[in-house]
Amino acid sequence: MWQSKLLPKLAMLIVLPLLLLCYAAGNVHCSTIHENSEDFHSLLDFKKGITDPTALSNWTSNTHFCRWNGVNCTLTRPYRVTELVLPGKNLAGQISSSLGNLTYLNTLVLTNNSFHGPIPLLNKLLNLKYLSLGGNLLHGAIPDTLTNCSNLVALDLSKNNLTGVIPPRIGFLTKLESLLLNGNSLSGVIPPGLGNITDLSVIALSENQLNGPIPSEFWRIPNIATLYMFDNNLSGGIPQSLSNLSSLGQLSLEGNMLGNTLPSNFGNALPNIQFLYLGGNMFEGNIPASLANASGLIHLDLSSNMFTGQIPSIYS
Repeated sequence: MWQSKLLPKLAMLIVLPLLLLCYAAGNVHCSTIHENSEDFHSLLDFKKGITDPTALSNWTSNTHFCRWNGVNCTLTRPYRVTELVLPGKNLAGQISSSLGNLTYLNTLVLTNNSFHGPIPLLNKLLNLKYLSLGGNLLHGAIPDTLTNCSNLVALDLSKNNLTGVIPPRIGFLTKLESLLLNGNSLSGVIPPGLGNITDLSVIALSENQLNGPIPSEFWRIPNIATLYMFDNNLSGGIPQSLSNLSSLGQLSLEGNMLGNTLPSNFGNALPNIQFLYLGGNMFEGNIPASLANASGLIHLDLSSNMFTGQIPSIYS
């Protein structure tokens, strides 16, 4: 008899702490109640725009949206979406602008899928730091309103079908460290303001239809490590009074219409250059002997230009 009375008490002792834990911590794993309906419905609208949402199989009302594939949230109520990360999931369709309502979002990664249509309107995402939409089929222009995302650190729109110009106000993204716009059909000139972003370390504008000169500001970016601008229609030359760019390790300018002579201090200004590609342009004059001072040089391509004179002993 005493055992039959004790078992229910033991059961309560086991269950009650679990219930209290769920209540006190507000743990999202203990509930499917979607306290934040705006984020919940914004994600569902995104799912509706996808033609084959197999990778989003658990995106249902039976599972809290913070536990959906690719979704991360804040740890406390009201749970807000901070990350949407779904690279290489064979997703197709259009990216819904409803994602622009996820105002706590700091990371949006949808690379290497088959999304088409325009870049969604994301100008309300003031907390966004990492935006990666590369490797899709997106077309149209880069929205100028994207420059309202003033906390962006990394922007990847590479390998799409984007047209139009690089937004003139892109220099407003003063915290940008990496900019990948390569592999599109962008035209027009490179906005000079881009060269005033002091934290930029990676710029990839290659394989577009950009024209005009390389902004002089680019040669003064203090932390630039990688600068890819090959296969465009760029003209002009490299400044003769080139300042020290000790951070630059990779410079690729081949396949443009750049000309004039290279600065005599070229090698001294690029002491840590490892990969230097200038082939397929119209550079002329002597190859600077100072390139011999770039002791870390691994790959050098100066082919298909109009250089004259002797080849300096760069690798001696």
